[in-house]
Amino acid sequence: MLETERLSLRRWREGDLEPFAALNADPVVMEHFPAALSRDESDALARRIEAGFEEHGFGLWAVEADGTFLGFTGLSVPRFTAAFTPCVEIGWRLARHAWGYGYATEAASAVLDDAFGRLGLPEVVSFTAVGNLRSQAVMRRIGMSRDPAEDFDHPALAEDSPLRRHVLYRIGRTAA
Repeated sequence: MLETERLSLRRWREGDLEPFAALNADPVVMEHFPAALSRDESDALARRIEAGFEEHGFGLWAVEADGTFLGFTGLSVPRFTAAFTPCVEIGWRLARHAWGYGYATEAASAVLDDAFGRLGLPEVVSFTAVGNLRSQAVMRRIGMSRDPAEDFDHPALAEDSPLRRHVLYRIGRTAA
């Protein structure tokens, strides 16, 4: 479990599944993903997230403020091959009602502290669709930097997908 001034980042609970499904079904939250998720797809994602903790010793933490589930922030290992893989990625997805309060930046900063401290990782990356300016702003706020020469076409997306082109941000232990 990780704690910040306003947030708790913790392992997943059964009670997280319903609000997680609601945020995954929200077309605004999922605007930069290929599609919103059904309840079954959302539940399966939550199971994969929780399994990541067992497999890697880290994962995507459930984030809550004052006992209210907000979404997730944490680390994962991408399951596709690209010029920068294998790697560890930091990511976040918060319910729309949690946007605009600095929660993603606060939670991601705590995750980076854990990544470079307890886990001793040398580097963490993050990536998103070119149009996802909100996530890119979080990446910059947590100290990540981008080399446009490393931008890439996401191999899991169709060639004609408007989301295919992705930006890549990095941060090393010495920069954190």
